[in-house]
Amino acid sequence: MEEIRLNLGCSDRHLPGYINIDRVKPADMIMDLAWPWNFEESSVSEILAYDIIEHLPDKILTMNQAWRALKPGGLLDIDVPTTDGRGAWQDPTHVSYWNRNSFFYFTDGDPNRERFCEAYKIRARFQVIDEKTTGYPDSVVKLRIKLRAVK
Repeated sequence: MEEIRLNLGCSDRHLPGYINIDRVKPADMIMDLAWPWNFEESSVSEILAYDIIEHLPDKILTMNQAWRALKPGGLLDIDVPTTDGRGAWQDPTHVSYWNRNSFFYFTDGDPNRERFCEAYKIRARFQVIDEKTTGYPDSVVKLRIKLRAVK
């Protein structure tokens, strides 16, 4: 069975071995990620989400869809500008705002997730396997966080 790996919001960064997804051409697959995704449950082994989740309006839908599509143990690799710097606010197309604490609500065993998952309809459950915060010029701070799907 062929391994499915996704490169979400690829823009002009098309990667070999991945389905490069964006809402405009020349992506391999045209899809609006603000809606439920067109992938079977537990069918994807890896998702790259570099500079895309801040463009999606619903954090819970985004994380739930990634988790739903990933196989047990599948990898979600995110790179996102955080509210710790100006990068989160500078782009007029950013509609959701993230920082390290945002991921508490999607982390297996975290008290925030366990307390609010039912009320917030959070199904996503991840284990943090790596993270790094990097400062860039112009006071931009980005978080690279790698998550493993817990199912």
